[in-house]
Amino acid sequence: MARPLPPFALTPKQQELLEALSRCREIPYSLAQRVRIVLSANAGCGNKKISRDTGLCEDTVGLWRKRWLEGCAGLDKLEGQPTLLRKAVSRLLADRLRPGSPGVFEAEQICRLLALACEAPPEHISHWTRPELARTAIERGIVEAISPSSVGRFLKSGRPKATPDQILAEPRSGG
Repeated sequence: MARPLPPFALTPKQQELLEALSRCREIPYSLAQRVRIVLSANAGCGNKKISRDTGLCEDTVGLWRKRWLEGCAGLDKLEGQPTLLRKAVSRLLADRLRPGSPGVFEAEQICRLLALACEAPPEHISHWTRPELARTAIERGIVEAISPSSVGRFLKSGRPKATPDQILAEPRSGG
């Protein structure tokens, strides 16, 4: 016989927020699936039924049911602040960080590489390329070894993010 599922009870504000999220087209698909899991569990559905309805395996449904139950304790304190509640729910239903492999380069090395890219290139080349930056960084002892693709990743991550706001000053009007 299957073991009984833990009780599940959303507050009206949580239910309202989750239903709004389930209709939202701008959230990641994975978040929308997790919202559907929580709403279905709140409606009394078992993991098997939710699994069939969402196309996810039962273990995944059980995982998100468990994570919601473990993390929902402080949500009722945020119910008067809809923006904070939405962020907290999104964080609760987000993927946890995975450890991955440790970084090969230290922050100082990356900063020195970015500074190198800001310098004028040697006279024999017209502009920096990723292979040329990698070769020069090794020659100058910034790093022992680095691939041109790693140089490209660091250069891309060092760019300022696009902003919808104007970042330059308005031109002065004559007067």
